[in-house]
Amino acid sequence: IWNACGRSARRPPQSRRKPEPLLLHIVARGRIGRGAEAELVDRYLKRIGWPVRLTELPDLGGRVPPRDPDGVTVALDERGQSLSSVELARTLERWRDAGRRECRFLLGAADGHGDAERTGADLLLAFGRATWPHLLARAMLAEQLFRATSILANHPYHREG
Repeated sequence: IWNACGRSARRPPQSRRKPEPLLLHIVARGRIGRGAEAELVDRYLKRIGWPVRLTELPDLGGRVPPRDPDGVTVALDERGQSLSSVELARTLERWRDAGRRECRFLLGAADGHGDAERTGADLLLAFGRATWPHLLARAMLAEQLFRATSILANHPYHREG
């Protein structure tokens, strides 16, 4: 490659390019309002260094935003996999490095997800075997996303062992 002065201009090798950030998109059934849970969710979402979007839908109906064709979907479900914080971070890293543009996290209403949503998800994720109130699950997800991105940034927030 030649620049305007006739000298060779080198491009950085592919491995040195910083990957595009992965959009972390939370699609949640139910409105959270202005309580303590909403403040906790906001606190963690504002601290995440990656792009974040929160879409709230009514418990029934509502228009789900179209899925990015280069995206992945994670449904929070008590029957899903329990991942450690580091495992979740590495999963997000793998998707980001593979060129995925969006990771959509689905939080169902009180009755959870239907079969179609579970089947269409790339990952079913559980926060343990217990059933959590919807608003706490949203706060826990926000915290885990902050923790995962902190792990990937080598930030000291996460302490292991």
